[in-house]
Amino acid sequence: MSDVAAIQNLVQKQKELKQEIAKIIVGQEEVVNQIVLSIFSGGHALLVGVPGLAKTLMVNTISQALGLDFKRIQFTPDLMPSDILGSEILDESRNFKFLKGPIFSNIILADEINRTPPKTQAALLEAMQEKSVTIAGQHHKLDLPFFVLATQNPIEQEGTYPLPEAQLDRFMFAIKLDYPSFAEEVQVVKSTTNDFSEQVNPLFTAQEIIDFQHLIRRIPVADNVIEYAVTLVSKTRPDNALSNDFIKNYLDWGAGPRASQNLILAAKTHAALNGKFSPDIEDVQAVATGILRHRIIKNYKADAEGISEEMIIKKLF
Repeated sequence: MSDVAAIQNLVQKQKELKQEIAKIIVGQEEVVNQIVLSIFSGGHALLVGVPGLAKTLMVNTISQALGLDFKRIQFTPDLMPSDILGSEILDESRNFKFLKGPIFSNIILADEINRTPPKTQAALLEAMQEKSVTIAGQHHKLDLPFFVLATQNPIEQEGTYPLPEAQLDRFMFAIKLDYPSFAEEVQVVKSTTNDFSEQVNPLFTAQEIIDFQHLIRRIPVADNVIEYAVTLVSKTRPDNALSNDFIKNYLDWGAGPRASQNLILAAKTHAALNGKFSPDIEDVQAVATGILRHRIIKNYKADAEGISEEMIIKKLF
């Protein structure tokens, strides 16, 4: 199949994917869009939202519709790296045998990632970056596609271990979940309090998703679009010549080069999912908020004046 036909096929398949997801998940189109974007880009996503907004259900539904294996890890303060990666045990014949942990799956839901100590967070983040784990000197490759969706509850501060900036940077998108609208909540209550359950059909195979990820990386990008993305990221750095007074006033730190790479990858995916054969500046702007949100650090002045990350990112365009 030619790349042009493959992109047209991708557009059709992702429309069907969203219809499958909509059988279970009411509303939240923007959140679903960004999760789908990060899966086809080959990145990971961090979901930030208060409890009860169907974060786990959403990930479960998406993994079913994608036809992928799904594992959920509930992060707690006593969780050890071996609980995620697996460990070596002595079998009946007194030989060491490796028991795979839940990380050996296609989609991992890291529930409340900020509830576990840094040692365990680091074990997961190594797997995210390298797509492999090392246990007792043995190197184990993870199954591809491999995608981590971590959730974080923004209202709890006590007994939590906030992810360091270097580890937040590993996530391609930070996705904010808001409460549903009144009409959506009515629909949620209607559909979840009856005895009828919808069946989600798998639409992809693991190999198809890997092929689409390679297809997206082959999409050409004009130099001016790459320069626009790099300029956008440079503007977030307060000590950069391109940065404006608003940024210098309200930001302590800006985004690193990984933000520029992710902007272009996500813009390619955004273009492909919309049937375009090359991304333009609008595609970069469409994905900028989710990619830059967790990579910029506001100062006390911004907090005191109620300036949000989203307001700062809008000033960059």
